Amino acid sequence: MASMALAPAWKQMSWFYYQYLLLMALYVLEPWEWTVFNSMLASVVGMALYTGYVFMWQHIMAILHYFEIVR
Repeated sequence: MASMALAPAWKQMSWFYYQYLLLMALYVLEPWEWTVFNSMLASVVGMALYTGYVFMWQHIMAILHYFEIVR
């Protein structure tokens, strides 16, 4: 029963995966190149998320101080 409920989600995720492969042209790369590309992409996304998490509050507070919403 649970597998029937997850079938549409699985189909949607596989569609996103195929779009990722086509958009990034990963289907023409060799397996080691594909691994290097995905590792670099994951590290860049991870660093961007970490930086946003760490520094976003400082930027929000600076904006609020600038518009004198918070003193």
